[in-house]
Amino acid sequence: MENKATARNPKYHRILLKLSGEALAGDGQTGLDAAVLRLVAQEVKDVTAHGVQVAIVVGGGNLVRGADISARLGVDEVTAHHMGMLATVINALALQDIMEKEGLVTRVQTAIEMHQIAEPFIRRRAIRHLEKGRTVIFAGGTGSPYFTTDTAAALRAIEIEADALLMAKRGVGGVYDKDPNVHSDAVMFRQLGYMEVLNRDLKVMDATAVALCKDNNMDIVVFDVARPGNVTRTVLGEEVGTLVTQGGRGR
Repeated sequence: MENKATARNPKYHRILLKLSGEALAGDGQTGLDAAVLRLVAQEVKDVTAHGVQVAIVVGGGNLVRGADISARLGVDEVTAHHMGMLATVINALALQDIMEKEGLVTRVQTAIEMHQIAEPFIRRRAIRHLEKGRTVIFAGGTGSPYFTTDTAAALRAIEIEADALLMAKRGVGGVYDKDPNVHSDAVMFRQLGYMEVLNRDLKVMDATAVALCKDNNMDIVVFDVARPGNVTRTVLGEEVGTLVTQGGRGR
């Protein structure tokens, strides 16, 4: 007999999942955590079983953070940002391999062309992959320095006509009025409007990314990726983390 969860219709039919490099590092500060990679792969597999199309944007902060490299080593800032973009490709390839071991069909597309290991980003091709049930992993950010992978995630979500942008955090349940790691009385918002996020400088993502989502009416869901099942619950419309929309209602 079909279980109740499987019988439910998804709220979102095409999503863009943003994975920060820090999330992929797990409990460590740097590198990749095999357990996190497997968890993400299983989450995506569960979501696709509901007929949902999944694209992913990966960050690279677990390996190289451009601004830090520039400040610490004196490397030219544009060069440092290019190094960070390459770090996202390393993460994308690792994630692709683990996902395919879980039985998923994937494609990696990069904003900087490197034909030997990945496809270049071509919007129509990416959408066609999604329509065929393949998971598309976008790497290389926007392909330009000074733009974060948050902005890349917002941009790609809009370009592929996703229904929502899911911001996966590690160990953080959503958006808080102040840093929950510092303040024990921090309160998590259930719903927010884009303008409130911008006006209060809440740390959802960078302002450029929020503005892009606002201008294109893109739902943002901020949630804890470390809790198994959260991606599926979000896609099915359950209240998970913090939802940012045009008409958010605060707490």
